Amino acid sequence: MKFVAGLDGGGTKTAVTVANEQGLVVKTFVSGAINYNGQDESSIAASLKEIVEQIGQACGGIDNCAQMCIGAAGVSNPTVVNRLTTQIRNSGYQGGLHITGDHETALYGAHERAYGMILIAGTGSIGLGKNKAGMTHRAGGYGHLIDDEGSGYAIGRDLLSAVVQAHDGRIPKTMITDLVYERLQTNSVQDIIGFVYDKRTNKKDIAAIAPMLSDACAADDEAAMYIAEKSAASLVHLVIPVAEALSLQEDCLAITGSVLLKNTFVQSMFREKLHEHYPAMECITPKSDASMGAVLLAWSQLQSQ
Repeated sequence: MKFVAGLDGGGTKTAVTVANEQGLVVKTFVSGAINYNGQDESSIAASLKEIVEQIGQACGGIDNCAQMCIGAAGVSNPTVVNRLTTQIRNSGYQGGLHITGDHETALYGAHERAYGMILIAGTGSIGLGKNKAGMTHRAGGYGHLIDDEGSGYAIGRDLLSAVVQAHDGRIPKTMITDLVYERLQTNSVQDIIGFVYDKRTNKKDIAAIAPMLSDACAADDEAAMYIAEKSAASLVHLVIPVAEALSLQEDCLAITGSVLLKNTFVQSMFREKLHEHYPAMECITPKSDASMGAVLLAWSQLQSQ
């Protein structure tokens, strides 16, 4: 019996799904991160070795795994693809291998088909679509320094900005100040500045502040509602160029990521603004996760050979 494996290489972990030729999932598990943007070569090698071993156990031998698909960040850099390929081969897997961006496997899993649109708003943000003709288009996803508008990072940054602006009088007092002070265990703007510009503070640390937006919005805080509306508008602007480029104005959009799934205020505002642009566009949550999307893509690759 043939098997396929799908890997979703996230920032802190790798989700793996293994399925047989009847399409039945035989094993799911989580292992270490394989993202070259945040992990060193030795830790990635160790994670991939463990992953290949567990896949082999699920398949009754790694040779029974006919195709593997890996969705990972940073694969637009050809060196990443080559390094991942080398590590997989060194781990003992010699079957079919397809490495692509994690947004593509997320799209496939979300719709359980090769076409459609997906909007991801977690730590970062990106819009991606593929139509039935196979044309693709993406919007956003260029990193927190120049992009990622509407994301958890952008919200965290805007919350911190609201604190300093309220402090010096540019905006009215806001409950965001107390929420941020409590979250960071401080009571001064000077400490906030120290946190933001500390070389040890990364984009995930800033994004971790974003969930408090929900509490401030629930209290109808003016600054918080402004940030939520700004995030929603930015996310709609990621959908528009994708829908227009691929003529998917009346198609289905899958929305995922903590900003859209956990913040009801941002999601509600987003849906309202999207409906103004595209009344016929339906919003859904993903049917399956990105590792299952990688499985479906693996089967597609296997059948096309």
